[in-house]
This record gives sequence, structure tokens and C-alpha cells, in this order.
Amino acid sequence: MKSRLILSALVLFGFAFAAHAELHKIELTIEEVDLEVAPGLTAKVWAFNGQVPGPLIHVREGDEIEAVVHNNTTLSHTVHWHGVYQTNSWRSDGVPDVTQKAIEPGESYTYRFVADKPGSLWYHCHVNVAEHVALRGMWGPLVVDPRNPTPLEKKVTKEAILMFSGWNSEVAREYGKGGQPGEVLNYFSINGKSFPLNQPLRVKKGDVLRLRLYAPTVPVAFHAHGHDALVTHKDGLPLDKPLPVDVLAMQPGERYDVIIHMNNPGIWVTHDHIEHHTTNNGKDHGGSMLVIEYEGIETDDWYMWKNVKYDPDFYMSESMRKPHGLHNIEAFKGFDPGAPRNSGAPRATGHH
Repeated sequence: MKSRLILSALVLFGFAFAAHAELHKIELTIEEVDLEVAPGLTAKVWAFNGQVPGPLIHVREGDEIEAVVHNNTTLSHTVHWHGVYQTNSWRSDGVPDVTQKAIEPGESYTYRFVADKPGSLWYHCHVNVAEHVALRGMWGPLVVDPRNPTPLEKKVTKEAILMFSGWNSEVAREYGKGGQPGEVLNYFSINGKSFPLNQPLRVKKGDVLRLRLYAPTVPVAFHAHGHDALVTHKDGLPLDKPLPVDVLAMQPGERYDVIIHMNNPGIWVTHDHIEHHTTNNGKDHGGSMLVIEYEGIETDDWYMWKNVKYDPDFYMSESMRKPHGLHNIEAFKGFDPGAPRNSGAPRATGHH
């Protein structure tokens, strides 16, 4: 009798779970564009929907995703949905010559799967990853909200997504180059922009800030000045015992969620503590740095962000508040190298 009751409860739970699931039909194009990464560095990238990082895909645990991918480039690609279990959908795992044939130039491919694992997941190309992922920006965030969030998650008032990457200026201007053992990276970025071309992150006193930290291509040693961070999730899943840290070490491919209680008003920097990762081609005060600004703090005339146009969605904070689905981020867009650029147009990202 007890077994029957448990089985009935599980069946009812499954039906309830499915009843609340949504189907998200999305389209991704892969484009050949130029991306301004840092002062003095413009890289040729293969960009999902023309942007690096690729669009934010934000769904709930149990939702279905149908993603049509169009390859508008001159080389072949796939999309691997990193962290998704692909239960009963292994042909959507995105590995060339294993689960599918690569998507050739001018062709399209449809991936269908259930977002069966919650948390900070991501997607990336799985063809020649040493170049396509490591040097050409073929990655983006896939955030799956859990059906049963932890008590800590329920307290979060602001979200921010940070994706760390490295670049090699020697091969940045030519597709098909790079990705070799011992390759030297000399530029570093957060969300595709090196400091100071990125943006500050604005918070209020009392905010419970969740940073979703991604290391798609390079190791990272994340450090926030003026605050301790509490590691709550690794690779999407909650830790049994959240871990307080001052510096958080990450290896390529890893994701960590950290929560910071914003209780120390001021202007603070966060940065990668691998020292040369805070340089632009050896020039100090660049790379993987960002500034956290508390609202209401008066800034001096010499403050570097004093008169720079602010983009509140550079860390996808605004997009994370929007309805579930795919969200393009204008600040991450590359540009067609063959099209004229309006140099007089205002920019939301950083200093020039």
C-alpha cells in the first residue's frame, strides 16, 4: 500500500512538472563579424547571433528547447549544450561525427532537448574547440532556473553574469589560425570586453548579489575587493555547504555561483588575481577587471567612469529579469568588417 502511494505521488509530481513546462523555439545564427575586444585589439569571431558572448538563453528546469542553428560562416560548426544531461536526446549533444554531422556553411540543424539540469550552464561550438571556442568567441550562457530553489537563492535581489576569456592578438585577424599548444594569450576580457571597454556593475546597499562566474576558455582567480563571497553552486548544482571565499580559483569550463551581500558602500574593483590577466598586451590596468559602484556614492571628477554612458544590461542583469526565452544583448554585438562604421555614434561600452 505504501509503495502504491509513493508511486502515485511520483506520477502526480511528474504530471505537475510537465504541465508547467514551456516549449521555447529559438533561432541562432552563426556569423562572421569583427569584435572590438580592447583598445588596439579587434578580433575576427564566429558569433552566435552576431554577438560575443552569445545570447542569454534563460529557461526553467523541465522546459523544452527547440533550437534551429543556421551556419552563415565559411567553416563548419556544431553547438554543444554544456551541462545538459540530454536524457533521451543524445543526438542533440552537438559532437561532430559522434552525435551528428557538423553543420556545413549555409546549412541548418535543429536541436531538441529538455533542460533537465538546473543552474549556470552554457553552450559552445564543439568543432576545433582550440580555436572556435578558445579564440573565436563561440560560447554563451544557458541559465536554467531550478523548480525548487534553495533558501539562499530566494534572497537574491540582483543577478550578474561574467564570462572570462583570453585572446591572442597574433592570430586575431585571421580565421583558421591559432589554437596550438603553448599559445600565448595577451588580452583578457569579461563578456568579450577588456577593461576599460566593459562597464561598471551598479548595486544598492542591501542587495543580495548573485554573480554567475563562467570560465569558458581560461583559468581564473576571482577576487572582489571590500567583500567576501559565498560560493553556493558549482557547475549548476547547489553545494551541500556553501563556501566563503576571498579568492575563487576556476579552471576552463567551470562555473561557480557566488553570493555577495552588498553591505559596504563605496566604489570597488573585482578582478582576476592571475596578475597578467589584468593587462592589455602587457599594459597594466586592463583585462579581466570590473568596477562595482554603489548607488548614492559621490564620485570625483577624475573617476574613470564619471561621464561614460552606463549600460545596465552589460552583465545581463536586466535580461535575467525578462520573461524566459532568448535574449540578445546589444552591447555584445560585433560589426560587419565590410560595412561602414559610424564613428560618431554613442557607445554604451567603456572608454575609447
